[in-house]
Amino acid sequence: MEALVVVDVQNDFCPGGALAVGDGDQVVPFINKLRKEFKLVVFTQDWHPRGHASFASSHPGKKPYDQIDLRGQPQTLWPNHCVQHSRGAEFHPRLDIRAKDPVFRKGTLPDVDSYSGFLDNDRKHETGLREFLRKQDIGRITVVGLATDYCVKFTALDGLSAGFKVRVLREGCRAVNIDPKDEERAYAELMKAGAELT
Repeated sequence: MEALVVVDVQNDFCPGGALAVGDGDQVVPFINKLRKEFKLVVFTQDWHPRGHASFASSHPGKKPYDQIDLRGQPQTLWPNHCVQHSRGAEFHPRLDIRAKDPVFRKGTLPDVDSYSGFLDNDRKHETGLREFLRKQDIGRITVVGLATDYCVKFTALDGLSAGFKVRVLREGCRAVNIDPKDEERAYAELMKAGAELT
């Protein structure tokens, strides 16, 4: 079986949000149409506590997009975003998400970031997504959402590492592109790892 994994299509990653991805909201109609092709649709949701260690505001003298070492891991510092129970953390209002759809929250620990929908960045804490997909007899996942060069990329890579076949649909993704070449680097890395790009 195959599942659709929709990554972080939340207000803060869309135009007007705290960490807006260029044209991020344009993935919504595509994803809404795409979900009709899948019996199982799963969503990930960035869900940070206030004062999260990935926020530049948590590090005096630092600004967004600075690089630091966080618990032995390289960390990009971000604007405050997707704070638990805030409007920015809510899914985009036009996204077709239903009461029965499973949602896996990530970035919930205060001192470690989580780009992947499967694992925190320290590789020690799972979200439960891998186990859930296995219990549903899923062998292949299609990944879409925000943002290509971070959460989509790492979700797809961890899906491959977990033994799933992975397809990434470019039309359903948008990138942060701190460096203008980040998106294409992400797709090249995904192809090299064995993901199918469509």
